[in-house]
Amino acid sequence: MKILEALKNPDSQLCVMLDSLYDGVYIVDPNRIILYWNKAAEELTGYSAEEVIGKSCRDDILNHIDENGILLCRGACPLLKAMNCRGKTSAKVYPKHKAGNRFPVETHVSTILEEDGTLVGAVEVFRDISHQEEYRILQEKFNNMLRKYVSEATYTGIEDTLRQNLNSFDTRQVDMSVLYLDVVSFTTYSESNPATEVVKMLNNLFGICEVVIRENYGDIDKFIGDAVMAVFHDAGDAVRAAIKILETALPQMNLQRLQNGEPEIEVRIGINSGLLLQGDVGTEQRRDLTVIGDTVNVAARVEKAALPGRLMISEACKARLEPLLASRFEYHHSEQLKGKTEEIKLYICKN
Repeated sequence: MKILEALKNPDSQLCVMLDSLYDGVYIVDPNRIILYWNKAAEELTGYSAEEVIGKSCRDDILNHIDENGILLCRGACPLLKAMNCRGKTSAKVYPKHKAGNRFPVETHVSTILEEDGTLVGAVEVFRDISHQEEYRILQEKFNNMLRKYVSEATYTGIEDTLRQNLNSFDTRQVDMSVLYLDVVSFTTYSESNPATEVVKMLNNLFGICEVVIRENYGDIDKFIGDAVMAVFHDAGDAVRAAIKILETALPQMNLQRLQNGEPEIEVRIGINSGLLLQGDVGTEQRRDLTVIGDTVNVAARVEKAALPGRLMISEACKARLEPLLASRFEYHHSEQLKGKTEEIKLYICKN
């Protein structure tokens, strides 16, 4: 095919044109072997054309994950989806830069066909959308701030006006990070202390958690027994809140407890990021704004896998962190979660 022949000549009009683009472009054959890699792809990923041509993404190059942290290169990646249907596809994914950090990109894939319909490959065009993600997060933070500084009636009125349906249960799919925190050995503590002491301890713990979470632009979704579930639009805010609880707020609380002759409290914290449903759940008489979905369930399991006194996050969360914050985490282990076909990678915050 002419297009594939032209790619073999770096001085061809096609190669010169592709190298002039600001978007990353690469072309693969039906086996997803990379045939072409433009200059923008080199700049965005850190990989030179010489390093990747003749290889595949699954050869430890880019290792794309989707918004929920699922590794795509070994399964139905956008390239494979497009080639399977002889059409086009698009997605938001998180490739891994050669330096090790992940970044969000918007990717578009189109198949390359012979005149007789024979599949000869696919072209993927991708663009770094870090700035768009930062803008989205800022917009969500502004909306949350607006809700805090106007009356509930005013905010509800604004929402109702936008929905134009006062009786609807509004739901939307959002990209958020979910933080779970619970008390280590809570059953043992509750069995060996009076109920009043247990309630007092939980109220003190929940109080400091609420302050730190709100300081970091998060919202407490609910208290579940001895656990706290909070949501954040920015994964970095969720991580910063967790670190402050573990390194500053909880030690201060424990210092006071020791001075009062009370035992120290340990907690576990887990964070996961991804797409979830946010909306009103309940009845016409009572409803709560809450989040539901697989992202929430995985966050709870990440927390259960965490070590006492330590913060553990999923790869989906780590992918959304700025490089400096991401560097605070190291790979701990992979875990096969119930109902999942792929293991998820878990990272622990370094001491």
